[in-house]
Amino acid sequence: MAAVPTLSASGSTGIPAEALQGLHQQIGRLNANIESVFQGKPQVVRAIVTALVAEGHVLLEDVPGVGKTTLARAIARSLGADFQRIQFTSDLLPTDILGLTLFNKDKADFEFRPGPIFAHVILADEINRTSPRTQSALLEAMAEKQVSVDDRTYSLPDPFIVLATQNPLEYHGTYPLPESQLDRFLVRLSIGYPSAEIERALLLQRQQAEPVDSLQPVLSLAELRRIQAAVDQVHLEGSLADYLLQVVQATRASKLLRAGVSTRGALALARAARAQALVNGRSFCLPEDLQTLFVSVLAHRISLLGSGERAGNQRQEAEAVIRDIVSTIEPPV
Repeated sequence: MAAVPTLSASGSTGIPAEALQGLHQQIGRLNANIESVFQGKPQVVRAIVTALVAEGHVLLEDVPGVGKTTLARAIARSLGADFQRIQFTSDLLPTDILGLTLFNKDKADFEFRPGPIFAHVILADEINRTSPRTQSALLEAMAEKQVSVDDRTYSLPDPFIVLATQNPLEYHGTYPLPESQLDRFLVRLSIGYPSAEIERALLLQRQQAEPVDSLQPVLSLAELRRIQAAVDQVHLEGSLADYLLQVVQATRASKLLRAGVSTRGALALARAARAQALVNGRSFCLPEDLQTLFVSVLAHRISLLGSGERAGNQRQEAEAVIRDIVSTIEPPV
């Protein structure tokens, strides 16, 4: 049986108990504040908060009108963060996202005018409706938290998170995201329709104003950065690393897949598991942390053989393959 890491009073192993409790309370306030306006989907909110703690980006693949914009705005307002929504269209150019350099007559010099990417929380709406050239403008931003324009590099705000959306049912006039773009997203999620009870409550509550407009910050950006830094102190035991790698290697050996999970995908899953443990109030990972994340972190990182044409079919098939692989591998005790 694997030894369970203990909390150290000095902080040399894991996170001190008092500090851990404080971090857990802060995460709980953030989670509750978002849920107060995005109701009925606690598992989705928790998954996105986990991605935020892990400094990861989120791909929301769902039909229009299920609250994706509300969710993104609720995250930004809960943190007192800058928010930008970018509507991706076929004629959108990279400079429309990143910004451009213009000549300032008054200063007789060129100056950079930042684009909407320079915000803490970005909603990239219908990301697959723009050309691959414009999609690629996000690659450096999502991977390195910086953008390069005219041979100069500009740092993005910290923290920085992209929530991108795409409609799995609408295929006409879209450009499927390439593997390199998908790999930049820590998790891929689907919100789904709310229950009838929640939908009725929404109809009655939103007769006068949008609840998210009155949402107040419950966590500062500095506090969020401290939470994100604490993820590195969460312990992932060796047997859990072996379990993770068994699943990853099984995707590479599967006859149903053209390509399995990359090393970057394995590292992303490990960090997500550490963040999940911290969200759950622990300074060490358990098998259920990985089991909760296998599908949402890995399914968009594999390439199917003979997959369905539509994005929704591809997602369902990929998720089924990951579930089947996970079911054949025994987790550590």
